[in-house]
Amino acid sequence: MSLLEIHVLGSPVLRTETTPVARVTDDLRRLVDDMFETMHAAQGIGLAAPQVGRLERVAVVEVDREPIVLINPEIVAESGSERAEEGCLSIPDIYGDVDRSARVTVRAMDLDGNVFEREATDLLARAFQHEIDHLHGKLFIDYLSFLKRRGVLARWEDLKEKYPGQRRVLSPASTPSTADGVEPL
Repeated sequence: MSLLEIHVLGSPVLRTETTPVARVTDDLRRLVDDMFETMHAAQGIGLAAPQVGRLERVAVVEVDREPIVLINPEIVAESGSERAEEGCLSIPDIYGDVDRSARVTVRAMDLDGNVFEREATDLLARAFQHEIDHLHGKLFIDYLSFLKRRGVLARWEDLKEKYPGQRRVLSPASTPSTADGVEPL
């Protein structure tokens, strides 16, 4: 397994629609393994392929020590609404309150090529929605009000010089900061 570079805000790949996966291959399995390793090193709970420069429709999530692979995921049902603070591995040290569905059902394919449905609430529901957004070129800051987004972007101007080439390079000992215990998605 390998640590991958994480693309940060400003990288065009983060705003690109992904391509559905036709079949599970060894290359896709390696990508998923590398994504989990990268997500763990960055202390996140989710990571989508565009965040590591790939345009396959795949994401990984791990909440409560349960690793979940989502290939070609789609939300097939949702209900309720909940506001909570989110962060993102592609926008380090930036957080904002985002309204999301409180309960979702996601349909996706696993690494064996089997289609499954998974109902989720709370943090897992939020993580699913956040990562699926990445697969459609959407970021959590897109949900912020104009004024809050403007403030976030101004703060990012001060931070982005830490990420040359719009990439975040991790080491196995990386320990990014979190605000008030918020885990980046």
